[in-house]
Amino acid sequence: MKWSEIGGTPCSVARALSVVGDRWVMLVLREAFLGVRRFEDFHARINMSRRVLAERLAALVDEGILERRAYSDRPERFEYRLTAKGRDLYPVITALLTWGDRWMADPEGPAVELVHNPCGTAIHPVQACPQCGGELHPRDMTPVVKRDLGAA
Repeated sequence: MKWSEIGGTPCSVARALSVVGDRWVMLVLREAFLGVRRFEDFHARINMSRRVLAERLAALVDEGILERRAYSDRPERFEYRLTAKGRDLYPVITALLTWGDRWMADPEGPAVELVHNPCGTAIHPVQACPQCGGELHPRDMTPVVKRDLGAA
């Protein structure tokens, strides 16, 4: 199977990767969650080519993850804002951040700290069971495959 066909499989992981599985896309999303909205700011912070950035932003808009909003008429300028679909990727970004902090951080420590605004506590997000509140671990989970996931 070709990478361009991965979104056609019945596997939700494969379908999600067909949209956000590109490293540049994940860096654009990181910046969007850090509050970046304008093309020039994405470009300055990520330091990727303008062409690649424009392609990734357009793809995220096409997928409904970002929306493009005008913020100036003269000259015409746009900013990019996370949609509800985009904000639902927050746990993905924080999971990557948590993993990266544990396994890939600089000797000086993590570059970003997450602070829970209501109480001011620096946190490391964890996944928890909505029923009992217990932290989720792979050994405590049973994936139930309901149909063939397709060749990936």
